[in-house]
Amino acid sequence: MRGAFMDIAHYPVLKEEVFSYLRPKDESGLLIDATLGEGGHAHMFLERYPALQVVGVDADNRIMQVARERLAPYGNRMRFFHTWFNVFFRDYPLGDERPDLILFDLGISVFHYEKGERGFSFRKDENLDMRLGEELEITAFDMVNEYPEEELADIFFRFGEEGYSRRIAAAIVRAREEAPILTTGRLAEIIRGAVPMKYRTGRLHPATRTFQALRIAVNGELARLEGVLEHAFSVLKPGGRIGIIAFHSLEDRIVKWFFREKQKPCTCPPEWPICKCGGIPKADILTKKPVRPGEEEVRLNPPSRSARLRVLEKREDEDFS
Repeated sequence: MRGAFMDIAHYPVLKEEVFSYLRPKDESGLLIDATLGEGGHAHMFLERYPALQVVGVDADNRIMQVARERLAPYGNRMRFFHTWFNVFFRDYPLGDERPDLILFDLGISVFHYEKGERGFSFRKDENLDMRLGEELEITAFDMVNEYPEEELADIFFRFGEEGYSRRIAAAIVRAREEAPILTTGRLAEIIRGAVPMKYRTGRLHPATRTFQALRIAVNGELARLEGVLEHAFSVLKPGGRIGIIAFHSLEDRIVKWFFREKQKPCTCPPEWPICKCGGIPKADILTKKPVRPGEEEVRLNPPSRSARLRVLEKREDEDFS
């Protein structure tokens, strides 16, 4: 198995916390790892629970090949689906086979920064792309070089919570009038020049939020998350659990409000005069506050510092066919 681990760039965050909350009640049950990546979480579940079945889903075929090699020793206990997670749960290709556990790790893998070669990192000078799935038509290059200034500013503010979004968008438009912005290095340089000096020397690189915003916009990440939660909850077995690791407030807010809706005693529309749903919560939130990594994990794996795990356990079944 050693060869399969030689090129692993990403290590799973909140490892023990995920195991604590997603420990299978039936050790021969099914876990769907909806964001497989290099297979870190999947590997640990397969190793710890020798009868567990795992389905791995990922939109990026390159990173899935790494996971295939890593998880090959587990044979037919591991199945792979190369697709976006929202498409997987919407179309649900497993028929009547329902999961006991579902895990979403929404953070982008270190693999994409270090080995993806698609312009995810401002620390490397690569072509502007940022697509997690190569079938997507619009790239970061297209957005940076073609979108109107106001639309760019809105993307940077909405998806990156970038306070200098308008200054950055204006600088990009001025620069592209002289020559197309081709690489991440050039874009990072433009962003750095657009923001105040104090912002350039802060804890975060001044391009961090803009690059995050572009990646989210290119891949439709928040829309995919909003669209997948109801479908994933629907296929989950009663008594099953969903664990979601988010890495920024926009993702975490979507997860938090969805979980709260499922725990509400009454889910009838507010305009209905009386309750018709029975007033019974569909699920229980198991993490009253998001679970965060400890100091030791952050020290050993700095990208984990912004991770937040929330877990929901399903009570009632919903329509499933």
